[in-house]
Amino acid sequence: MTSRVAAAIDAAKADGRGALIGYLPLGFPDLQGSIEAAVTLAENGADILELGPPYSDPVMDGTVIQEATQKALAGGFRLRDTFTAVREISARVDVPVLVMTYWNPVLQYGVDRYADDLLAAGGAGLITPDITPDAASEWIAASERTGLDRVFLAAPTSTDERLDLIVENSTGFIYTVSTMGITGERANLDAAARTLVARLRARGAENACVGIGISNAEQVEGVLEYADGAIVGTALVRALRDGGLEGLAAATQALSAGTAAHHDN
Repeated sequence: MTSRVAAAIDAAKADGRGALIGYLPLGFPDLQGSIEAAVTLAENGADILELGPPYSDPVMDGTVIQEATQKALAGGFRLRDTFTAVREISARVDVPVLVMTYWNPVLQYGVDRYADDLLAAGGAGLITPDITPDAASEWIAASERTGLDRVFLAAPTSTDERLDLIVENSTGFIYTVSTMGITGERANLDAAARTLVARLRARGAENACVGIGISNAEQVEGVLEYADGAIVGTALVRALRDGGLEGLAAATQALSAGTAAHHDN
C-alpha cells in the first residue's frame, strides 16, 4: 500500500521543496476550534498534519503545548473525540492526518480497534513517541493490516542497532528528534540533527523529518538543507493561542515560505 504521508513528501519534493509538517493539540481551544485550526494549517501551507490528543502526562511537551493540552482536558476532551476530529478534518482538506499519541491511550482503547477507527475516520497513521519498534509488534501488525503509517522517533543518542530497527519498521517518515529534551523553540538547532539524518540515510531511511525546536522560516530552511521535512509545533500553538485562526494562518504561511528556498537532496 502506498503511504499517503510519503506521497505528500514526494509531492513537495516534486515541487522542489521540503515538506512542512504542522502539529496542533486536539481540543484546543475546544474541539471544534481545534478542527478549524487544523483545516487552517492545511489551507495555508502545511503538507502533513500532526494532531495530538491531550494526555494527562505529556513527558515530551514543553510549556506552551502543555498549557494547551491542559485546557483541552479541562474542556472535557475524550479519546473518542480524536476520531471525530480526524473525520471532519479529512473530509475538508486533502492533507494526510497523523495522530501523535502516547502509547497508553491506544492500549487502553485496544490497538486493533484504534487502528480500525482511525482508518475509518480517514486518518493516515500514528506517530508514537514513547514506544519503540521492538515493543510495538501489535501496532506493527495492525498498521500492516490497515495500511496506516507508523512513524517512530529516532534520537541523537540512538545506537546504530536501534536506528536499523527504526528504519526497518517506520513508514511515511522517521521523526528525527533534533535535541534531547522537551519540545519548544530553540535559538540554535542542534548540529546533532544533521548528524542523525546522515546516520539514518546511511542505514537506508527514505524520509527523515526533523522536529523539536523549529520555530521560524529560517530554521525550516536550514533543516531542509539536509532533511525531507520540518516539523513545527510550539510556534503554531503559540500563534493560535495569541492570534486565533488569523494568527495561525499567518504563521503557517511564514513557515511555509521557508520550504522553498534551496531544497536539494
